[in-house]
Amino acid sequence: MKALVLAGGTGSRLRPFTFTSAKQLLPIANKPVLFYGLEAIAEAGIQETAIVVGRHGAEIREAVADGSAFGLRVTYLHQERPLGLAHAVLIAREFLGDDDFLLYLGDNYLQEGLTGFVERAVAHPDAARLLLTPVADPTSFGVAELDGRGRVLRLEEKPDRPRSDLALIGVYVFSAAVHEAVRAITPSARGELEITDAVQWMIGRGMRVGAETTSRPWRDTGSVDDLLEVNRQVLDGMEGGIDGKVDPASTLIGRVRVAEGAVVRGSRVVGPVVIGAGTVVSNSRIGPYTSIAEDCRVEDSAIEYSVLLRGAAVEGASRIEASLIGRGAVVSPAPRLHGAHRLVIGDHSRVQLTP
Repeated sequence: MKALVLAGGTGSRLRPFTFTSAKQLLPIANKPVLFYGLEAIAEAGIQETAIVVGRHGAEIREAVADGSAFGLRVTYLHQERPLGLAHAVLIAREFLGDDDFLLYLGDNYLQEGLTGFVERAVAHPDAARLLLTPVADPTSFGVAELDGRGRVLRLEEKPDRPRSDLALIGVYVFSAAVHEAVRAITPSARGELEITDAVQWMIGRGMRVGAETTSRPWRDTGSVDDLLEVNRQVLDGMEGGIDGKVDPASTLIGRVRVAEGAVVRGSRVVGPVVIGAGTVVSNSRIGPYTSIAEDCRVEDSAIEYSVLLRGAAVEGASRIEASLIGRGAVVSPAPRLHGAHRLVIGDHSRVQLTP
C-alpha cells in the first residue's frame, strides 16, 4: 500500500499565517502537524508516500526532505491550484499505479493513529474504506449514511438536512477502482473535483464502500481554535523533562518540558508546557497548555493556552490567553501617551480626575 498526503490548499481560515507559511507546518507542541501524520503513516507500515504540495511546496520539501527521517520514501507532486481531493488523486495517477493507497489530509490530527484503520482495510478489502466520526454539526462536513452492515449507502457534502451525524474526516483507503471514478466526475459548484462525488460514483456502480467510526479525538487544524485545541490534546499526553537551564528563583509545576538551550529565570511555569531550544523566559508566568517554540523571548508577561511560533517575543503583557503568535512577531506594551486636562471650573466646585 502507498500513501497520498495532501499538503496544498490555501489555508484561508488561518490567514495571515498561511500567507507566509504552509498550514501543515504550523506547530503542535513544537512539532509541525504534518509530521504527526507522516509518523502515523510510517507506523502503519507504509513507506512509499507522495505529498501533494502547492505554493508553499518549497518549504514543505525543506522540512520533510526525502522522508528518511520518518522511515518513508517521499515523492512530491505539485498541484497548481487546490482543485479538490479527487483532482489530487488524478495528478498522482502515475505514482499510485494500480496499488491500494491511503489518502490523508496533511493538516489532520488523529490521536489514535492510522495503524488499525490500515490493517482492517487490508484484511477486509473494499473498493474504498472511509473513516468517520460523529459530530455535533454535520452540515459543515461531508456526511455518510450507512446500512446495518457498515456499508456506505450515500455521501452528501455539507447537507442542509443531514441523514446522519457521521462526518468524513479526511482519511480514506482506496483501491485502483477510484481512478475511473475521479476521471468520470465533473467539478462541483465550487469548481472542485470532490472526493465525495467520486465515492458516490463508485457506490452507484455497485462497488463496495466500507466505513468505520472513531470517537477518539480528531481535529482538522484549519483554524486557530482547532489548532489550540489539538495543542492541548497533545500536551495532555506529553512527558515532562528539563534539558535546559532553570534557575533557583523559578518554580515548575506539573509536566513541563524545557529543551536543551532554553533558559527559565525567575518564572512560574505550570504544565503541561513545552519551551523550545534557544528560548528565554524571564520574570513571567506561563500557564497550562502553552507551547513556546525555538528562539522566543518572554519577559515580564503572563501567557496561558497559547502557541508562540519560532522567534516570537512577548514583553510586559499582563495576560495573554488562547492566542497564536506568529514567527518573529513582537508583542509589547503601547507607549504611555502624555495627557493633560484643561479645566474651567466655577467657584466651590469639586472635580475628580481619573489617572
